Amino acid sequence: MAKEGQRIQGFESIQQAAGEAARRGPPPVHLWDPPFCGDLDMRISTDGTWHYLKTPIGRPALVKLFASVLKREGDKYFLVTPVEKVGITVDDAPFLAVELKVEEQNGSRRLHFRTNVDDWVTCGAGHVLRFEPEPATGGLKPYLHVRRDLWAKVTRALFYDLVELGEERDVDGVRMFGVASGGEFFVMAPADSLREFA
Repeated sequence: MAKEGQRIQGFESIQQAAGEAARRGPPPVHLWDPPFCGDLDMRISTDGTWHYLKTPIGRPALVKLFASVLKREGDKYFLVTPVEKVGITVDDAPFLAVELKVEEQNGSRRLHFRTNVDDWVTCGAGHVLRFEPEPATGGLKPYLHVRRDLWAKVTRALFYDLVELGEERDVDGVRMFGVASGGEFFVMAPADSLREFA
């Protein structure tokens, strides 16, 4: 019973500190290096749902608050405040890219993505797209860099939109298929490997 009380106290402590930091603007998480206080029974599942004590967190405002103090160190994820750091589990990527707006101007394209916590990210040199092989399906898993080594998995529907926007270009002498945004070209796969699906 004492352990349960400590977990709830840790949850409430992070919630309160994150709320106070958020009132002053975006929390400078990258500057905070507090002592590790243990793991919290919190998990972000592959569909982007945040769980606490194996129960989905149903309040979007609370999820956004926790997302604002999320930090990654190596392969581990933490919620941090100026005075404490607690570990959480992330099944794949901490965010989902759920909406896409395409801006075409003077022959240039910018792809703007909204995450499941309502952050807008413009794809380009500072926010790259990467495509990883998905061995189980033979397909690709697309990800968008959001901030400080935190990534959003691009939903399947948006991935199809990216394929529709895709084009072939020569990259280091090899014909590649990918998508352009913000003056950058993000390679999905060799063009030859996609022709068999056409």
